[in-house]
Amino acid sequence: MKIVLASTSPFRKTILEKLGLPFETQSPHTDETRLENEAPEKLVQRLALAKAQAVAGHYPDALIIGSDQVAVIDDEILGKPGTHEKAVAQLQRASGKTLRFFTGLCLLNTKTGDHQLEAAPFDVVFRKLNDRQIENYLQKEKPYNCAGSFKSEALGICLFEKLQGDDPNTLMGLPLIRLVRMLEREGVVVI
Repeated sequence: MKIVLASTSPFRKTILEKLGLPFETQSPHTDETRLENEAPEKLVQRLALAKAQAVAGHYPDALIIGSDQVAVIDDEILGKPGTHEKAVAQLQRASGKTLRFFTGLCLLNTKTGDHQLEAAPFDVVFRKLNDRQIENYLQKEKPYNCAGSFKSEALGICLFEKLQGDDPNTLMGLPLIRLVRMLEREGVVVI
């Protein structure tokens, strides 16, 4: 069966390439608006499934991977900052605190219509940061399209005290350990 990543994220594509499996990417067109009172775990699961379903019509016999991620601090979801000012505010708020990321993962079998769905947590404990450190980081990395205003796979690692989770790929947007198990349940031999 063909494997399709329902994402245009270069980070997710790079992560999936680690498995050495042939796959295609397809841009999912989905509304990512949070529903009223929707829990972060439910939000990322719903969006991961919606992304997989959005491209399913193009592939009648495929395994479609959908994924979505949010960052949560003090029970509030942080989006992608988009601007320098919002990124400064997010990092100031995160300083000395723990951000919890939830990454939704869906594997949709378009032949059977069955899907597997999970939400993987991952915690990032931030160092106490001063304004100079925040400004220097943002000027060097410009992570304005990243939830939480950092890129952990690059210079963002300097912002952290520690990372806590089952799979470091989860933090970057695609929980590979969980995905491998899902693929195996569908008969895909990874190793």
